[in-house]
Amino acid sequence: MKLEEFNYNLPEDLIAQFPAQKRDMSKMMVLNRKTHEILHKHFCDITDFLDENDLVVMNNTKVIPARLYAKKDTGALIEIFLVREIEKDIWICLIKPSKRVKDGMTLKVSDELSVEILEKDDDKWKVRLIYEGNIFDVLDRAGNIPLPPYIERKLTDNEYKNLDFDRYQTVYAQKEGAVAAPTAGLHFTNEIIEKLEKQGTKHCFITLNVGLGTFKPVKCENILEHKMDSESFEITEETANIINEAKAQGKNIVAVGTTTVRTLETVMNKYGKILPVKDHSELFIYPGYEFKIIDKLITNFHLPKSTLLMLTSAFAGKEYIFKAYSEAINNKYRFYSYGDCMFIR
Repeated sequence: MKLEEFNYNLPEDLIAQFPAQKRDMSKMMVLNRKTHEILHKHFCDITDFLDENDLVVMNNTKVIPARLYAKKDTGALIEIFLVREIEKDIWICLIKPSKRVKDGMTLKVSDELSVEILEKDDDKWKVRLIYEGNIFDVLDRAGNIPLPPYIERKLTDNEYKNLDFDRYQTVYAQKEGAVAAPTAGLHFTNEIIEKLEKQGTKHCFITLNVGLGTFKPVKCENILEHKMDSESFEITEETANIINEAKAQGKNIVAVGTTTVRTLETVMNKYGKILPVKDHSELFIYPGYEFKIIDKLITNFHLPKSTLLMLTSAFAGKEYIFKAYSEAINNKYRFYSYGDCMFIR
């Protein structure tokens, strides 16, 4: 299966730079996998397509302000992007410009946070965070939301900082650890969730800490050679019980986002049923994959040649998905993280 098969041309002006004015007013394309019908709605209409026979599974990971701007003694500005914590206060990160730092150097981010450079680890760096108190509280004050590279913000531009802190986070985010948002969930409001509950549509949460791999382009001409980055996830006993009971009752499992899909499908592949577990997922889903638990999917419009587009193509059929993408472009849908979404049933 060739990489070029998952390429498409997207006008640059359709890459959403800002979220919709209201979360639930994003456009929503509704796809029917059986009839190949395409409907054009808004996300606030999602309650019309779900009922008591559906269980909505969401990823409640919380995006941490992982982008730090530090200064050297010379005044030079250094960007530090925290990727993951590997032990207490020791993090793997990206640094640019990396040629301006060296082992043993300490960079000041703010009066309450400094970063000690420990060593280079392949194309990343190992650093120690120096602070007092709770690191996530410190990062909330000293850090910046790690927006994806296609959302253009100047390094020191604080004009939209509050907007991005609020909107590049789901309303149900709870567990810190992600460096990218599970963007399909950005469309939900508390009012939508309450309305779903009132009509009998239950929901539950898994946690997958979204990493930089979500933006990692596939570079292998043969996509089967691509290796996914490992991402940690957790399923609680409560969630496992809710999902297993729903499946036993013949209900549909509705995944909010590709991270939820990969978490649940990883557990099904490994254990044969949904269990309370902390584990890692490196599951690469592409056309030909047989889904074991997911029945419906809410997802955004993804980058060309991305593993996310391949997963969506596996779920709904590549030809149908590319037809939908073409129609989305013609109808001026907004793409990627801050963009519109599709509901595939």
